[in-house]
Amino acid sequence: MLNRAFFRIAVVGTVLSALSSTSFADDIPIIKEVKDSGKLTIASSLGYAPFEYIDEQGKPVGLDIELATAVAELLNAKLDIVTIPFASQIPGLAAGRIKVGWATFSVTEERLKQADFVTFMQAGTVVATTRDNKKKFAAKNSLCGAKVAVQSGTSADFAADKLDVECKAANLPALNKAIYPEQKDTIQAVLSGRAEARLDDSTSAGYYEVTSKGKLIVTGDSFYPTPLGVVIAKGDKETAAMLEAALQKLISNGTYSNILKKYNMTTSSVEKPTIYTDAAQLAQ
Repeated sequence: MLNRAFFRIAVVGTVLSALSSTSFADDIPIIKEVKDSGKLTIASSLGYAPFEYIDEQGKPVGLDIELATAVAELLNAKLDIVTIPFASQIPGLAAGRIKVGWATFSVTEERLKQADFVTFMQAGTVVATTRDNKKKFAAKNSLCGAKVAVQSGTSADFAADKLDVECKAANLPALNKAIYPEQKDTIQAVLSGRAEARLDDSTSAGYYEVTSKGKLIVTGDSFYPTPLGVVIAKGDKETAAMLEAALQKLISNGTYSNILKKYNMTTSSVEKPTIYTDAAQLAQ
């Protein structure tokens, strides 16, 4: 059952003074659940570096965790993390078990049928492979006929399906998609030769290029650009308004920029958060 996958971690951020907390909260519409509990509860897989993962000391860290902690501080609340597999977070919202899935979701037409989003970044899909295969997979259509690893339910998973359609339309061999439960599994599949390449967001792919010390190389340009953000239940306007206002505050006061700089992701920054509720917004 989904409930058995829950694991809670309380993250205590910097405690603001009562006066400054009130001044921050005055212009952010805080939902009743946060006011009553004193907690901002989010779902996270804690398995997708550099956004959310467990460090060597056993603590939750990453870009998403830092942003969520900063948002919690603005709400005069503590960050409470419920650990749920990535693919189970949208179903968890629909079931009313969680209010916010904070996993830097790519906003897609398929997902917008099930949930709404508040975005704070943008990224495209890129190809990552071993140094030996860098030239082989320099072009997007070079993946046609190749075995490509993706994490289940991610933007890379959807991108592989789109690319497969393009391959067939061009009378090229079909893309052989290999689906894995976690991002680390796609990396090991490529490094071990079980897959020839992997698809990933341009953001995290660049991170893995550095941490793999050149074993994984990002090839070519990014494609299928999409906004990235947190996911909330369909029609939950109150939570959307709270997160939009809090994220805008972080953008305005420079906290957002500092966090993105730390993870070398300023090229994926946005000027303001956006609430997505309809697929028509993606075409704007």
